[in-house]
Amino acid sequence: MNVGVIGAGAWGTALGLLAARSGNNVILWSYDGMAKQFPDVATIESVQITKNMADLSACDVWLVVTPAAFFRETLRAAREFYRGAPVIICTKGAELNTGCFMSDVLSAELPECTEFGVLSGPQFAAEVARGVPTGTTLAGTPAARAAGQGALSEMYIEESDDVIGAEICGVGKNALALICGYNSVMAAGENERALIFTRAWREIIALGRKMGAKTDTFSALCGIGDLFLSATSVTSRNFSGGMAIAHGKAPDGTVEGIYALRGLVQRASEMGIDTPVLAQMQNKMHI
Repeated sequence: MNVGVIGAGAWGTALGLLAARSGNNVILWSYDGMAKQFPDVATIESVQITKNMADLSACDVWLVVTPAAFFRETLRAAREFYRGAPVIICTKGAELNTGCFMSDVLSAELPECTEFGVLSGPQFAAEVARGVPTGTTLAGTPAARAAGQGALSEMYIEESDDVIGAEICGVGKNALALICGYNSVMAAGENERALIFTRAWREIIALGRKMGAKTDTFSALCGIGDLFLSATSVTSRNFSGGMAIAHGKAPDGTVEGIYALRGLVQRASEMGIDTPVLAQMQNKMHI
């Protein structure tokens, strides 16, 4: 099949390589026609890099992997080239100014898309690019899940119909990884780190349940699996971003956890849900 990957940063490029190893032809769109380069990872001939969105028109599935901050404008630019293919959201985050999740943005900017899903799980891009065994949750409509299985068959995929659950797990783990990185420096000890971790995750689950998420989703790969990976490792950009904030430094690159934490607190406030730990951590980090 022909797989269109929109966004050629580390995660988009890694998914493009994975899709190619899964036996597909890949169109990897980048705003500047460049893609992330991974050390010791060879290029694959079936991956075509382009900066022309028209090249995406004939693809059988779209994987949208742009950062949350640019998700809306990228979809808006891509809309004229959309021909009804299933869309899989591979971005974990919330929009800065609105607090919207990426499925909200997709519905607003690409309303004709009725077959879509969310890919979310414990995945470091560099390992996926190297072919390290990796698992993920793919939540969405049956057609979107089938397209995702075909596009990424080299990855272990657990299927779900709980789109909002998978999405809030991705947003929540970004926020909690940021918090954990911050507290690895600022907490008084291991006990306090565990206390804040547990209470914050409970608040995220409560918010998700209020929004219609299934409790079981939080123990899936997109939930506890991704949380284990991102909230315990300095390799996580969100964890290291939290550490940088604790040291009074600006985080390197795009740190989705900053937008995620803001979005969660904003969404909870709008829904009348009390999230004292998340709000307190946002205030402490001044974000």
